Amino acid sequence: MNAEADALAAVKDADRKHVFHSWSAQELIDPLAVAGAEGSYFWDYQGNRYLDFSSALVYTNIGYQHPKVTAAVQEQAARLNTVAPGFAVDVRSEAARLIAERTPGDLDKIFFTNAGAEAVENAVRMARLHTGRPKVLSAYRSYHGATSTAINLTGDARRFGNDSATAGVVHFWGPFAYRSPFYAANEAEECERALRHLEDTIVFEGPQSIAAVILETVGGAPGVLVHPDGYLPGVREICDRHGIVLIFDEVMVGFGRTGRWFAAEHWDVTPDLLCFAKGVTSGYVPLGGVAISAAIAATFARRPYPGGLTYSGHVLACAAAVATINVMEEEGVVEQSARTGTELLGPGLRALAERHPSVGEVRGLGTFWALELVRDRRTREPLVPYNASGADNAPMAEFGSACRKGGLWPLLAGNRIHVAPPCNIAAQDVAKGLAILDEALTVADAHTV
Repeated sequence: MNAEADALAAVKDADRKHVFHSWSAQELIDPLAVAGAEGSYFWDYQGNRYLDFSSALVYTNIGYQHPKVTAAVQEQAARLNTVAPGFAVDVRSEAARLIAERTPGDLDKIFFTNAGAEAVENAVRMARLHTGRPKVLSAYRSYHGATSTAINLTGDARRFGNDSATAGVVHFWGPFAYRSPFYAANEAEECERALRHLEDTIVFEGPQSIAAVILETVGGAPGVLVHPDGYLPGVREICDRHGIVLIFDEVMVGFGRTGRWFAAEHWDVTPDLLCFAKGVTSGYVPLGGVAISAAIAATFARRPYPGGLTYSGHVLACAAAVATINVMEEEGVVEQSARTGTELLGPGLRALAERHPSVGEVRGLGTFWALELVRDRRTREPLVPYNASGADNAPMAEFGSACRKGGLWPLLAGNRIHVAPPCNIAAQDVAKGLAILDEALTVADAHTV
């Protein structure tokens, strides 16, 4: 065996013996062993290179191994590699300042967490303490994380094995014109009926019992759901009228993913609390947080906030955040993400839809898109059933295998492929990825009627 083969065998053996993987039946998986990564690519020990159209888990917004962020983390580690969260420290303050300057409205206070789920947990806690109310409303088509409150807020099937039915969560239907729960004829009607449904849900739950409504500003894991114009402003108005806190979950879509620093900017809506993570450091060091409005911050001006984390605002993570934000500013990454969506991904994916009967809908913004794969365009029957596994999921498994065989690493979710490359992906790599998708979609086409 050569050195690469020896290394591969060692990694796989240790992984099998000691690593417990998330969302998986441990004996039924065979994870790819990754040897390295750079830019928009990663590779295995056998020399196979993959163009990453998933940005890991939608977080390598500036790609892998950006030298300026790597250097910033190394320099911070050499200078001060940890300090308790109760101290004021330069790099933490600077990270908070840079984030606050980019969040909408008066979201000027930053509570740091280690990841997105913790950000959601703390945002909900803040809302409940601020209002003195217990209930939180969230959409059925949503994902908010895997910790206790976050997984109960989640609307997709990952909630099923964790749902305690005691978390004070009420789910409602958000707008999704392609699979309208409101039998709407167009997006304007979908928006109007979705807002009426939310208002009715609030009335029948009792507005005086509802602390918050939490929404993904653009639905991520549920299918890159871009809300129709008017919906988020309408939700803002409903929340204001009933004294309900509005929380935006921008864990997946913040920091350039949709072509704006935060997706809320597309609709000029400011929430009371905004959750972030992932792209704030491009995933180089885990970091998340909650951006807090002046009104909610004032609640805790002389009243202790009953929450905290040992590694809140860890200095290595904050150094990565400062460097990432500066790189995005200096290199125009947010603007590049917007152009890539408008000029390359959007037109390219819509062209694929014209050629492939398995593509039912294309939707997205910036460097965040989804292809809805169907068996029948007329009936919109999904390529695989909801929450499919095993043989039922075979068409999507075959499609994913064709992508990987072509050198593209896809992000598959249900009957969809989510197209989320690094926000700074080069134009030639977009073209390469679209060409691989073009070929792989013939596999999905074989399952259409």
